[in-house]
Amino acid sequence: MGGVNRTDVGAERAGGGGRTGGGVNLPALRGHNAALVLDLLRTAGDGGISRLELAERTGLTPQAVSKITARLRTEGFAAEAGRRASTGGKPRTLLRLVPEAGHAIGLHLDRDELTAVLADLTGHVVAERRAPLDFAAGAEAVVDAAVEVVRGLAPGLKPGPGAGPGAAPDAGVGLLGVGIALPGPLDHSDGVLHRVTGFPAWDGFPLRDAFAGRLGLPVVVDKDTNAAALGLALGGVAESFAYLHLGTGLGAGLVLGGSLYRGARTGAGEFGHQVIQLDGPRCECGNRGCIEALCLAAVARGDLDEAARVLGAGAGNLVSLLDIDLVLLGGRAVLADEERFVRGVGEVLTTRARQGGDGAEVPVSIAPGGDRGVAEGAAQLVLTRLFGRANAAFPAGRG
Repeated sequence: MGGVNRTDVGAERAGGGGRTGGGVNLPALRGHNAALVLDLLRTAGDGGISRLELAERTGLTPQAVSKITARLRTEGFAAEAGRRASTGGKPRTLLRLVPEAGHAIGLHLDRDELTAVLADLTGHVVAERRAPLDFAAGAEAVVDAAVEVVRGLAPGLKPGPGAGPGAAPDAGVGLLGVGIALPGPLDHSDGVLHRVTGFPAWDGFPLRDAFAGRLGLPVVVDKDTNAAALGLALGGVAESFAYLHLGTGLGAGLVLGGSLYRGARTGAGEFGHQVIQLDGPRCECGNRGCIEALCLAAVARGDLDEAARVLGAGAGNLVSLLDIDLVLLGGRAVLADEERFVRGVGEVLTTRARQGGDGAEVPVSIAPGGDRGVAEGAAQLVLTRLFGRANAAFPAGRG
């Protein structure tokens, strides 16, 4: 980690595949160096960290660190955490992050249900709401319904310095932004949807701009699987893993070498539409024998063993192709019978490993976070930008 020894550096807009990020603008915290300092305050926890340590870790001068931390304290993002004895001279003052200084909302827009969480700066969820949703009603109707949930989730919070100018008083109070996760494919950089499987009318809808226009807040849009994978990576589950989400559809989130992988066109992870049966049933994407179609058909007829076996075949392909360390499972279909899916997918991977000759088995487990993991990851889409880690999955010092 290296800082730039200027205290007014323009915002970095990092995104997957080298493309610009999803439009988050945090003018009061726009400095790259301030983001580095904030990230170290976050990872230091309640015990805090001294200015001298901040300078050593960032490569900034002590004077630059003093200016940044003074501004962060004025804005309410940092506070004293006590003092530590020094080897020489006066004791060092420790600083910590103030979690309640700002919040982010994470929205998981599934085809038939909305899950929303309000998270503080550490990602801790302080409020949660759920509501039915109907993608068939059209994009505008879905946005209207979700906006009402956002406005009801965070009443009474005061405007935060990261919210930016023009934040709507009834929706932007204290919020740094809104992260939205939903089924893909979509363009993460522009916040524009592509054809959501089964809902062709959504193709080309500017979801990010629609939400930002109604709320007056920064908005980031990504696939549900990417959001969940980001949240899991920040929890330090592994350096390279695949998150497979089987719910109303099927997709994958990929973390490779410590970073969330979206691909050059932000289209990576369309796992459910790999064809494994050429003469299989027609999928709503137009192909035959997609893993998604086979899995959902098996779930619909109550054959979860078959659904797990098919999911395992797809997971085996990913393991062979990407040499990942771990497979994590989530989504409502999986959570309905966790043991059956872990066992079924694991058996396929074990067989593949033994046939491959090296015998190295890749573990399979249920993703932490349960049925709100996607929504929590959506909030992190906003928070990671605040801490200058929009594309780096691991916290400072890990990756």
